[in-house]
Amino acid sequence: MLELTMAAVSAADSGATAGMLMADSPSDPGAVLRVGRDKTVCRLSTPDDWLFVSRVHLEFLCGPEGTWQVTWLQGSQPDPSSEVRLTVGEYAQPLSYGGTVPLPRGGSGEIIIQDRTAPRSVNVGFYHEA
Repeated sequence: MLELTMAAVSAADSGATAGMLMADSPSDPGAVLRVGRDKTVCRLSTPDDWLFVSRVHLEFLCGPEGTWQVTWLQGSQPDPSSEVRLTVGEYAQPLSYGGTVPLPRGGSGEIIIQDRTAPRSVNVGFYHEA
């Protein structure tokens, strides 16, 4: 099971958790959870006017062994207007545009989509139940 929580945070409401969204999926091979602005394909959707987030920005995919990975999907622009980083415990790493990173089995962490032009972010917490 992969559990996701998402909060959209701007400078005006930093520290607030109101409006937190949640989604989960069993760890079945081929299962997918998406984060982005397109409410028709994304289980977790950001505000429509937050253009630093692509229509489909992050894709969580369960592999054949029941392990999950996250991909920062490339959007319509050659250069993204956001930065994405993955934090697990004390360890933090940037996620490259179009890149994929495995999530730790039985672990938790956070993926942050940071706007490059304004003090706002989308914080996606994850918990991968073993």
